[in-house]
Amino acid sequence: MGTRILVVDDEVLYQHLVKVNLEAEGYEVITASNGEEALETVASKHPDMVILDVMMPRLDGWTTCERIRQFSSVPIIMLTAKGEEQDRVRGLNVGADDYVVKPFSATELVARVRAVLRRAKTSEQVGQNRYFAHGNLKIDFARAEVWKDSKPVYLSATEYRLLIQFAQHIGQVLTAEELLTAIWGPQYSEDKEILWVSIARLRQKLEDNPHSPQHIVTRSGLGYLMPPIEKSNLG
Repeated sequence: MGTRILVVDDEVLYQHLVKVNLEAEGYEVITASNGEEALETVASKHPDMVILDVMMPRLDGWTTCERIRQFSSVPIIMLTAKGEEQDRVRGLNVGADDYVVKPFSATELVARVRAVLRRAKTSEQVGQNRYFAHGNLKIDFARAEVWKDSKPVYLSATEYRLLIQFAQHIGQVLTAEELLTAIWGPQYSEDKEILWVSIARLRQKLEDNPHSPQHIVTRSGLGYLMPPIEKSNLG
């Protein structure tokens, strides 16, 4: 079976536009016209990605995204109105992996889809050892699972890849540009807003006190790092 993408938009024109362009690239496309239908489709048909419009009847895109995140880590791209910066930030805050601003070109949409799907392929080898521990945090690279205090933590594909960057470079300061290029791609190297929101969301899930983080620490004017501690280890 090919890659299945769920397109959720109450505007028939955009729904058709997205469907046609993705099918031309070889993707299998299924559609939904509102948030409630989208939730049912994600639960029953398990798509590989969701492209989700913000403004919809019954259930808007933000609420739909938030509810999907309660039971699924499927990659989500939000479709937002042109120039609505608050929409983009809010989408990232509720768990979206990326956003595309309407109106958009087919080339831009397909590029974003490919980039997000590539980031979601977390089964690749991250290191020679299966497990990584940092204080009360544990990562199982083989299963792409994360635990805090022995309880599972549900991360989006992007959040997981971001965490892996810190685990792979423990004790090393990573600049915003390095993180944006590694996770989102070189075309995002100046888009620091998406990084700030993603790190804040990751801290909310991983830190005992997000305002005094122990796992992902800011080095003012330099970047971010996961500091080495006595209990940090691979293996």
